[in-house]
Amino acid sequence: MIYRLFGDKDGLLDAVAEHVLAAYSSAKSAHVEAASAENVDPLEDLRDGWQAQIEFGLTNATLFALLSDPARGFRSPAARTAADVLRARVHRVASAGRLRVSEQRAVNLIRAAGVGAVQTLLSMPPDDRDLGLADAMYEAVLREIVNAVPEVSDTGSVAAAVTLRALVAQLDMLSNAERQLLAEWLDRAIGEH
Repeated sequence: MIYRLFGDKDGLLDAVAEHVLAAYSSAKSAHVEAASAENVDPLEDLRDGWQAQIEFGLTNATLFALLSDPARGFRSPAARTAADVLRARVHRVASAGRLRVSEQRAVNLIRAAGVGAVQTLLSMPPDDRDLGLADAMYEAVLREIVNAVPEVSDTGSVAAAVTLRALVAQLDMLSNAERQLLAEWLDRAIGEH
């Protein structure tokens, strides 16, 4: 019966992983919406998301390992939803003028650091895990992607471009073509900083 429903063992594992991750992603999405509606500091919300992800990975080690496999993760709608939640959190940071790299680079750095931190912690015996490792990794990523305060100096021009890029879709006084052109120019100005 199981094989008729899921095809094989991998199909069953994918279905279980998808179910658990879908519930988790839905809760994360609701949390981000509430944080945005309540004007929670975007950096505080990003930190909450980081801590929740580390805890989820450590609590669901087998599921985390399954979804860390790029071949499975790309097929998972719930994994894509989880990535969208991270993008929404990073977008809020950019909109606040705090991001000094492109949103996509920030998302990629956070994901790489998070996956690496969880995998490293899972490779240790539970009693020997240094949970401060994940916090230190998060702080290192923040130093790379976030301005201490919104600034208008050396890297401030990039931060300003990142902030404006995050708001382009809201510039209703511009035509679609003008918004697309502005977005293209800002993407070029941001580059791979």
